[in-house]
Amino acid sequence: MAERADRQISHRSFVSYIDKSREYYAAHGYDQPYRWAAFDDVPLTPLAKPLAESTVAVVTTSFLHHHDSQFGAPATGKQVYHHPVAEVPERMFTDDLSWDKGATHTDDTETFLPLRSLHALAAAGRIGSLNHRFFGVPTEYSQRKTGLDAEAIAAWCAEDGVDVALLVPL
Repeated sequence: MAERADRQISHRSFVSYIDKSREYYAAHGYDQPYRWAAFDDVPLTPLAKPLAESTVAVVTTSFLHHHDSQFGAPATGKQVYHHPVAEVPERMFTDDLSWDKGATHTDDTETFLPLRSLHALAAAGRIGSLNHRFFGVPTEYSQRKTGLDAEAIAAWCAEDGVDVALLVPL
């Protein structure tokens, strides 16, 4: 196939998320460009017992509070939280997050908070049980805050005797 003179590219034809993030932070006067989280030790371990005997907890990044905002204003006061699985929310607040809202939606909470599916797996004996509460870590863009939220979730999981934490990001 012959090269077309009008189709010569001298620069990348895609947007580099890494470069754009660094440029954004520099333009806003941050002393340090954005740094991605990196971990030498990953806190994942093999299961101590079969999944069919394990207590499973769900961790979602969606926000429990819902408010109607015709302007898509961000929710304020987002904090890590826990909520009883017996009270399945009909809707979660996701309107302040960015994604292609013309191509997809978050109307079906089971897609990012699969409580009914996990109850069915427990009933079928595939998992031991679903923990009595699920956990939420609303989307934040702070490594420090994420670390603090992870500590809270880990403490609640230990308190509840959770064997497996199923992370379901939105």
